[in-house]
Amino acid sequence: MTDTPPPEQVGPPLHHPVRSGALSARKPMRFDLRPDAATRQAMAESLDLLGLSAFRFRGEIRPTGRNDFVLEADLTASAVQPCSVTLAPVPAEITETVRRTYLSNWQEPEGDEVEMPEDETQEPLPEIIDLGAVATEALELALPLYPRAPGVALGEASFAPPGTAPLREADLKPFASLAALRDRLTRAEDGSDDGSDGPK
Repeated sequence: MTDTPPPEQVGPPLHHPVRSGALSARKPMRFDLRPDAATRQAMAESLDLLGLSAFRFRGEIRPTGRNDFVLEADLTASAVQPCSVTLAPVPAEITETVRRTYLSNWQEPEGDEVEMPEDETQEPLPEIIDLGAVATEALELALPLYPRAPGVALGEASFAPPGTAPLREADLKPFASLAALRDRLTRAEDGSDDGSDGPK
């Protein structure tokens, strides 16, 4: 009996790496990502969507200060989610402005109590900025947490001790953004980007 080799690790469906060291300190680098149908389908599967008929991520990475950079882009997408109650298709039109501030002199917070930065767009400047990963993460954060099909009358499920207000979808959105920021900082600290791919 022979051992079956483990499957190869598959990267993100939308992958567009940019080396930060290759960015100009004087002028912006513009980009316009419009993945093909196969890539959109793979993105939909990775996000548990029923479909992703349109997706565009257009913007620029521009220098700011001495060695820092700002990514600013417009994200538009047409997605279909399963209803959180009936699993029926629920269309979602997404229009978001995405901003990331990459700091070359990022200082990790010290002490037992770590507070989130006032500007949650700030993070360490990585060796590789994966525009595809930024775009996919932005889409995931912009999608409704609990999509509802038209006519579904069931109220939100809520759990709270007596005498306290239950958490609802609008309350959870900021925590989802903070969790995504925490994950980005963890990946940057661990050096999970190996920098093996250059700009396309």
